[in-house]
Amino acid sequence: MLNNWLKIAFINYKKNWLSTLINLFGLTIGLTGFMLILMHWNDEESYEKWNPKKDNIFAFQTYNKADNSYGNNISYPMAERAVKVIPEVKDYVLFNGSGMGFKMTTKTKTVYQQDGMSASESFFNFFPFKLVAGSYKNALKGDKVIALSTKAAKNLFGKTNVAGESVKFDNKDYVVTAVYELPKGNSQINPEFVITPFEQMKGDKDQWGNFNYGCFFMLKPGTDQEMLQQKFLKDIFEYRAKLSNEGAGVTVQKYLELYGPAGSLFTPLDKIKLHAKASWFGVGDFKTMMILFTLSVLIVILSAINFINLKTAQASQRAKEIGVRKAIGSTRSKLVLQFLLETFVICFASYILALALTEILLPGFNKFYNKEIVMNDWNIYFYSFAMVLAVTLISGLIPATYLANFKAIETLKGNFARSKHGIWLRNGILTLQLIISSFFIIGGLIVNSQVKYMMDKDLGYNGKQILLVNFSENVEKPWLKYERIKNEMKKIQGVDAVSYGEAVPGSGRFSNSNIDYMDKSIFAQHGSMDYNYLQFMGVKLKKGRWLNPNLASDTMTNVLVNEAFVKKFGWTDNQALKNEFRPGFDYKPYHIVGIVKDFNILNPRRAVEPIIFFHYRETEWKRYNVYNIQLKLKADDIDGTLKRIKAYWQNNVEPGYPFDYFFIDKKFAQSFEKYQKQQTLFTILNAMVLMVALLGLFALSSLMIEQKLKDVAIRKTLGASDGILIVGLTKQFLWITFIAVLISIPISYYLMNEWLKDFAYRIEMPVFPFVLSLILLLILTFAVVSIKAYQATKVNLVKYLKYE
Repeated sequence: MLNNWLKIAFINYKKNWLSTLINLFGLTIGLTGFMLILMHWNDEESYEKWNPKKDNIFAFQTYNKADNSYGNNISYPMAERAVKVIPEVKDYVLFNGSGMGFKMTTKTKTVYQQDGMSASESFFNFFPFKLVAGSYKNALKGDKVIALSTKAAKNLFGKTNVAGESVKFDNKDYVVTAVYELPKGNSQINPEFVITPFEQMKGDKDQWGNFNYGCFFMLKPGTDQEMLQQKFLKDIFEYRAKLSNEGAGVTVQKYLELYGPAGSLFTPLDKIKLHAKASWFGVGDFKTMMILFTLSVLIVILSAINFINLKTAQASQRAKEIGVRKAIGSTRSKLVLQFLLETFVICFASYILALALTEILLPGFNKFYNKEIVMNDWNIYFYSFAMVLAVTLISGLIPATYLANFKAIETLKGNFARSKHGIWLRNGILTLQLIISSFFIIGGLIVNSQVKYMMDKDLGYNGKQILLVNFSENVEKPWLKYERIKNEMKKIQGVDAVSYGEAVPGSGRFSNSNIDYMDKSIFAQHGSMDYNYLQFMGVKLKKGRWLNPNLASDTMTNVLVNEAFVKKFGWTDNQALKNEFRPGFDYKPYHIVGIVKDFNILNPRRAVEPIIFFHYRETEWKRYNVYNIQLKLKADDIDGTLKRIKAYWQNNVEPGYPFDYFFIDKKFAQSFEKYQKQQTLFTILNAMVLMVALLGLFALSSLMIEQKLKDVAIRKTLGASDGILIVGLTKQFLWITFIAVLISIPISYYLMNEWLKDFAYRIEMPVFPFVLSLILLLILTFAVVSIKAYQATKVNLVKYLKYE
């Protein structure tokens, strides 16, 4: 019986070779996209799975109610108090720096070692890397100890058994206390060396307002998250609010409204990569992941729709076969199983082809996402094969059930294809397919418009030809280093101007604190800078004046702010210039002398945040954070100027250190990459959807028009022109397309409007994508169907009329 079914299946595959190829192609493309996105998702979810303590480690995040935004920083005393007063909190680890690099010297060599991390002494309690040498006990206790990875140990000493050895950097001698092997699994926490910010933590011990650290908490197993959050609110946030109230005049209730926790304060360690709202180590985009996964599933669904449509359209060819089989005693269940087997053979063949195509495309996919995914996870095979079985059931069961349920006498007459059941099924499924296609066209056009809008938007500054050079070498007084070299670098041929600014577009570096005025308080970024920095960047002055180096007050207590700062307090420009406020980093009063136009430094997706600009030198703790020098280059010989700057830097400023630099406009442009990748993927998926849908439409229209060839021959004999015949044959499909687009418009509007809500700077919902989708699909439908319709007008009249 099985052998007979397979013979019949292959005879039908050969007879309907076009439909077979279209089904194979569509399912292969759909399953390939599904596997690639599934592997990408699986890879994102696999971070930190290696850690045996992952179930009890949680990342801490804060929430700003006023801005509806999340943060990832905490102050040292907040973390320390949590361990002391909340029983469920067993331990904490603080992070102060990552991606660090130093020129390190051993007895035999001097090398630049990068990718280090600064963390508190309990780091290895949270991240138990495999110990190779030394001990984790007291490994990070004190300010002159360092733990090395096996790679760093070999780089510095040529071997791994180096516990107790000495390495010099940052003008100090450090003792190697431990050597560890980094995990092979995906991890965001993979430092090549670890030191502790001992001196800074000592200074921050009582600084409740200095949010300088990222934090993980170790919780007791089975901790109730809701109960824990209530304890944090009462014992940490309210306690801190009362301390702040003592100096700032902001009520505890007002403080909690602004900075109190909302939503989850804690994210499990193995979820931070993709699910955290904010993280010290960066977060993924779960919403985009879900969109991509949903779109990949939709492509598979479209392929299944093609299968259903083509199978039902071929019903007339199988009707007599089914009638005969029923007449000689075949049961309904056997007929259903036969059709399911035919469907499964196509689906399984597509699955094998999809596996091969995925392997071929994987290197390019890895390059696109900067990953190293390999097809070695059974989950990929399991879920993709489960999708094959689901497609088999969906696309095989529907037409099989309809055919098997038809009466033997009806099928012997071949009436199924002309029955209302068959027509409504095909038209309904075709409509669904075109609704999905219309959504993809509309969505793709809106995504393109939004990305183009962000890229073309005036950012409020001019970063062209501005080169930023990061300080790699730690010095005791970095502001003096800046002041010493800026005059020398001005003399380099091709350098037009020199300056320094803390809040740099595209750098990703910033710090902030609360700013208090009477009973109001906001968070604002710090923009410590040289006097000329805002003019240097081409920022426009809206009201007031610039800082003047000849006025002592402009160094001490006068500042500039941006428009967002003024709006946040609800002031007019004139009110802002008259008011004084107290920043969290220094509780003496500051006076605003100028207001600058907003400019974007973080992300084109986010609104411009309040920033306070002040001179770096007299704010004592800020001047220790001077970390760069910026140079505006003349346009005539940028490459030559860059070479001269690099030579001067490596010979006179930081010998032995890498020349760490970037052009500001190009660095900020990298923040668009994520959205450009979304745009690219949406375009690719859009093309795949249209291709699958149009191929299915072509095959379906071919089968349906073939069933009407006798009608065409009769009408042509009666004098109908080719044009009238073509319109008559395509009219039904054009109406289905028109109705499908109308149905898709409100669905597309809602879904794309939800997507646009994530952008602070967004386009208004345009009309043209909806109109273009209708016009484009009508044209494509007419073009695809009319090909077969035109061929139908050239039928051999004798062949179809000889029995009439």
